[in-house]
Amino acid sequence: SSGACAAVRYAEENKVAGIILVGAYTSDLGDSTEKESGYFDDDWRWEAAKSNCGFIVLFGSTDDPFLPWSEQETVATSLGAELHKYDDRGHFMNTTFPELVNVVKQKLQSNQ
Repeated sequence: SSGACAAVRYAEENKVAGIILVGAYTSDLGDSTEKESGYFDDDWRWEAAKSNCGFIVLFGSTDDPFLPWSEQETVATSLGAELHKYDDRGHFMNTTFPELVNVVKQKLQSNQ
């Protein structure tokens, strides 16, 4: 989830083939550690990130115990992401994630 925020911030400034986000969110959620990350100090530059990405995919789950669905949905909508929405995956802490692997393979094949 923090990695998703980092990827979007990176894409605001840099061209990338694409980003695949898992559990993205828009605020520090009132958590001091999240606040210290600095990811939430500035407004999100959604249009800049969109224009720098060849593709954007977001995996999110409505039952995530840490991230409100409203924030995940805001990221997906703001970035025009290909949304993979679940209602039973929590914070995606499974040992396997075949859906993610399939999307990575698909994106790599389409970039060849």
